[in-house]
Amino acid sequence: MKKTLGAVAGVALIALSGQAFAADDELKVGKKIYDRAFGRGCGACHDIASNPQLAELIKAGELDKASFSDTLKNGKNGMPKAMEAIMAVGPVKKAGYSEDQAIDAVYKFLSK
Repeated sequence: MKKTLGAVAGVALIALSGQAFAADDELKVGKKIYDRAFGRGCGACHDIASNPQLAELIKAGELDKASFSDTLKNGKNGMPKAMEAIMAVGPVKKAGYSEDQAIDAVYKFLSK
């Protein structure tokens, strides 16, 4: 019984550590998207005071993931469609992310 319990605990620990590494990788890819999309990064526009401050809006609950996703996919006002630029970022391609996974990654990065 003790061996079985120990084996189950070991498997659970391995699974949880794998999830932690996956979450860490997702944050890294999200940062790379923010830093590299459009060749100059999202911050080239969104770190300017006159433009939407994405991290602040997300953390304040004023920009939900659905709206964020819609804007990336369809553009809005002066914001062009961004999915082609996002999917061209090397770490996104290397990770084999779908569009939704890439959006999740950058949204989570901005949420932290």
